[in-house]
Amino acid sequence: MKHFALGLAAIALAACTPPDGQESYGTPQSRVIDARIVTSLRVIDLELYPDAAPVSVANFIEHAQAGHYDGGSFYRAVRPDNDRPGIEPMHLIQGGYGFDGLPGAEGITHEPTGETGLSHVYGAISMARNEPGTATTEFFIMVEDYPGLDSGPGRRNPDEAGYAVFGRVFWGIEIVEAIAAQETSLDGAPEAFQYPQFIVEPVRIESVRIWERE
Repeated sequence: MKHFALGLAAIALAACTPPDGQESYGTPQSRVIDARIVTSLRVIDLELYPDAAPVSVANFIEHAQAGHYDGGSFYRAVRPDNDRPGIEPMHLIQGGYGFDGLPGAEGITHEPTGETGLSHVYGAISMARNEPGTATTEFFIMVEDYPGLDSGPGRRNPDEAGYAVFGRVFWGIEIVEAIAAQETSLDGAPEAFQYPQFIVEPVRIESVRIWERE
């Protein structure tokens, strides 16, 4: 798998050029760890940034290597047509172990974008949370730029802490977009869902595997 990752690296920039009107994927990182999410639709490859967001990256790796994501799913798709009214709509998919997280998992230290220098741009992967410091196994991937999820005043979350970006998609962004386009509903959704963002047939995560470039 390491050889495959190195082969993809040479074509990653061409394969993942943001569409017209979108910002760049973010600042290039000096050290990158690659992760592969195998879904029931196909593969999504990620770059993880341990120098910028060491706690979030270590947490993701720990759960991946423990197999906690295997058999999980992408179960939520937020789009302009199903986001809550009266606010600038966002566009993302969410998944992981499951909506309620791994039982007994301890929350990790929050790494705000104001400190990491990362941002919620197209293709960014970020930790889902309730209060800062509660993120465990759930994450989301951006389908459009949405700086309102970054830390700072006037953002979407009233606590102004934002969410913790820790990497980006470098291959398979079309799979992310396909997941985002899945039919959604409130029927069968967990009680915490207030809007029809639950994917009717969640997209299965077959496995998540990690390797580091040489």
